[in-house]
Amino acid sequence: MSLMANLYVGQSGLTTSQNALNTTAHNMANLDTTGYTRQQVQQGTMPYQTLERDYTVIAWKQIGTGVNYNHCKQVRGDFLDVEYRREVGRKDFYDVSTRALEEIEDQLQEMDGQEFALSLNNFWTAVQELAKDPCSAVNQSALVTRANEFLARSKSVYEGLVAYQDNLDATIEGIVEDINYYGDRIKELNEKIAEIESSKQEHANDLRDERNLLLDKLGEYGKIDYKEDIFGNVTVLFEGTAFVTTDHVNHIAIDRTLESCERYATPYWEFAAKTHYDKDGEKIVDSIDGAKIFDLTQTVSTSTNTDVGKLKSVLLARGDHHATYHDIYEDPDYYNKHIAQSVLMNVEAEFDQLIHFVVTEVNKVLEEAESNPANLDDTLGLPQDFDLFVVANKDDKVMYDIGDIDKNTLYSGFTIMNTQVNSTFIQDPTVFTFRTIEGNEDMATMEALKKAFTTEDYVLNPNVSTKNSFITYYNSLVSQVANSGDVYKGIFEAQEKTVDAIDSGREQIAGVSSDEELELMIMFQNAYNASSRYINVVSEMLEHLLNTLGS
Repeated sequence: MSLMANLYVGQSGLTTSQNALNTTAHNMANLDTTGYTRQQVQQGTMPYQTLERDYTVIAWKQIGTGVNYNHCKQVRGDFLDVEYRREVGRKDFYDVSTRALEEIEDQLQEMDGQEFALSLNNFWTAVQELAKDPCSAVNQSALVTRANEFLARSKSVYEGLVAYQDNLDATIEGIVEDINYYGDRIKELNEKIAEIESSKQEHANDLRDERNLLLDKLGEYGKIDYKEDIFGNVTVLFEGTAFVTTDHVNHIAIDRTLESCERYATPYWEFAAKTHYDKDGEKIVDSIDGAKIFDLTQTVSTSTNTDVGKLKSVLLARGDHHATYHDIYEDPDYYNKHIAQSVLMNVEAEFDQLIHFVVTEVNKVLEEAESNPANLDDTLGLPQDFDLFVVANKDDKVMYDIGDIDKNTLYSGFTIMNTQVNSTFIQDPTVFTFRTIEGNEDMATMEALKKAFTTEDYVLNPNVSTKNSFITYYNSLVSQVANSGDVYKGIFEAQEKTVDAIDSGREQIAGVSSDEELELMIMFQNAYNASSRYINVVSEMLEHLLNTLGS
């Protein structure tokens, strides 16, 4: 090789070392940038110049022509990326469930007010005091007061649960907007990356970093699967359905009219919904059957990856309506399929069932006592209406229609939100005499009333065999919430450790180490200096030859 050609060898070393220094400086500048992936220069040799071909020897006589800057690659662990995006979604799933149960615990204990348990115990105490002296106006008045307080506290707890349901519902629209934005942005990045890398000369590493970060965030909201094609485009499946394709994004929409009794948000795939256009050209959604993103009746299980994603967890925790005892009492199969996995609807239904049991049994005892001649209307000789609890606005017809159960049933059963104390008792707590026809104290009614509170004949739901009295029912409900919360919290904490371990593994591969980058910077700087000195030596040799020949 001529001395002139050797200058190109030195020049290739300068260029490659300078590019490597630029890459190292770029890594250092992004040391604390979220989502940044360490970049690494790949070097190779330029084609060798063959001086002599001798097939009798192992190697021909060749001279190197310099170093080549092949490309700058990202250093990532694809397996860890897949694991992280699944496990972070699982962590967020149990995070939502844990927070929901913590909120329910706060509502049941009513940190900013009086505990519901106290109002229930006060009602029971009033019954016991009345049993000691049934004809006492003070005791009778105390019973009515405690009954009214019991209902007021019940409604306060239930309204708190409903308010939290509404808060969860309000977050769904924001989550869906984020998911759609991530999908649109990934598609935009796909186009830019494919355009830059189509020449096979450059790698859009910074754009790939942004896309990877979006995939991380998308994994928090649901189960995703993705793959990259030969052109650099990433296609994404969200919950098993095509979300980001090579040429478009299938957006998620929100329905508040077709599915939920409470007009709660139901996410669905826009492209799969049945629609039509009205005379004004406005798109009208007729049905989202087959377009729903989730089947919320599926059993939540880690083995089948049905416990991944914040969106699904919020939908499950919130449920699709404000549950009552009807969801348990009238159809146990419906309860197991639609209610049991929703932490809020489950507690709402069980709590409302307690109130229904108390109100119904107390009224039943008093109704049996109404036939006592001492309680007949003096003018007509007919039993008076001595129900302690009545349905508010009982002339109003309320349609009971939830989810897959199209009962088309008009009901007037006692629930928390439609029950009130009989105004007759509020106006005159002594209207019920609690006396027999002989004028004696009606101790039979008192014993029946106490027995209603102490009889262990009530279960929380069809899946629980332990029977409770009114007093122990609420304790069992609180214990169930606490135990479930402890289980979810344990899963969440274990999942958090798993995510941290995976993320730490990713950082070891993709993260920037300042010490390592400084070592590389010194190495590339020395390589640059060596190439520079090599050029100087060749230049001096050329100068010497030219001067010698010229003389």
